[in-house]
Amino acid sequence: QVQLVESGGGLVQAGGSLRLSCAASGRTISSLVMGWFRQTPGKEREFAAAISSNGLRTDYADSAKGRFTISRDNAKNTVYLQMSSLKPEDTAVYYCARSRYSRLSVREYEYDSWGQGTQVTVSS
Repeated sequence: QVQLVESGGGLVQAGGSLRLSCAASGRTISSLVMGWFRQTPGKEREFAAAISSNGLRTDYADSAKGRFTISRDNAKNTVYLQMSSLKPEDTAVYYCARSRYSRLSVREYEYDSWGQGTQVTVSS
């Protein structure tokens, strides 16, 4: 019902930064909680960040807090993830997702739509 397309991934050296974008189409996301998750081969997908529908509330995984910033521009139907001070352990495929609930969601099963993912690789 809603299509999510991530972009902005790439190769960056440790300590660098990247900004990921998630463009939504098919439906507006202005009334939806949105989140970012990441997954490394052999590991479970894990929560990274979430943002309320109006952008006034955010939540972050402990590993992301202080380094990642989630934001949204509802007029552009887009969600962003600004990543700074990147570490090799941040290497993963990053996914944008829409929550099924109105409150901030931090668990994978609370999201019902997913993008295809964008690869982030952080070198030493």
